[in-house]
Amino acid sequence: MPVHFSEADLAAVRAALERFVPGAAEAGVADYVDGLLGAFTFDPPRLFAGGPFSGRHGGEAGFENWIAPNSVQELAWRTRLEGSQRRPEREFNGPVTGWHQIYAAGLTALGADFVTVDPDEQDRRLSAAPEEFTRLLYEHACEGMYGDPVYGGNRDRVGWQAISWAGDVQPRGYTDLEVSGREKTEVR
Repeated sequence: MPVHFSEADLAAVRAALERFVPGAAEAGVADYVDGLLGAFTFDPPRLFAGGPFSGRHGGEAGFENWIAPNSVQELAWRTRLEGSQRRPEREFNGPVTGWHQIYAAGLTALGADFVTVDPDEQDRRLSAAPEEFTRLLYEHACEGMYGDPVYGGNRDRVGWQAISWAGDVQPRGYTDLEVSGREKTEVR
C-alpha cells in the first residue's frame, strides 16, 4: 500500500525507475521513493534509521528503531520534500520547489499511459521529461537500489548482490583479506 503515491503513480514510478536501473522493480526501489516522499506520514518520520547495528553480522538489530529529526532537520526535510510553500522559515534562501511537486510534474509529463507503452517510447518520454525530474529520479534509483534495505529498497539485498557488496558488517568489521579484495564477504 503506497504512502505517498497513488497506485497508478507508483506503477509509473516503478516503470520509470526500471528504465534507469534494470532490476529496480524487483529491488522495490519504487517503494523506497514512495516511503521517502511519504516519510512524514510516520511517527517518527522515516528519515534516519537507528543503530548502531543492523543485526546482519552481529550486534543487536537497531536500524528499524527510527530516530526523530530535530527541529532544524525537520525544517530542512520538509522544505526538501514539500517545497517552501511561500513560508518565510522555508524561503530564507529563496523559493524551493519540493520533491513532491517535481515528481507530480514529471509524472504528468510521462503521461497516464506510461506503464503500457513500449520501452522505446518510455525512454523517449523520459528524455523529454523535465531534467529536474529525471535527475532526481536517477538519484533515487541509485539510493533505493544500493542503500540499506531498511529504507524500503534493495529488497532481498539484490542491489548489494549485484555489486558483490556485503553491506554493513559492523560490529564484526572486515578482515584483512576482505579489505585487500582477496576474499569475498558474504551478502546477508
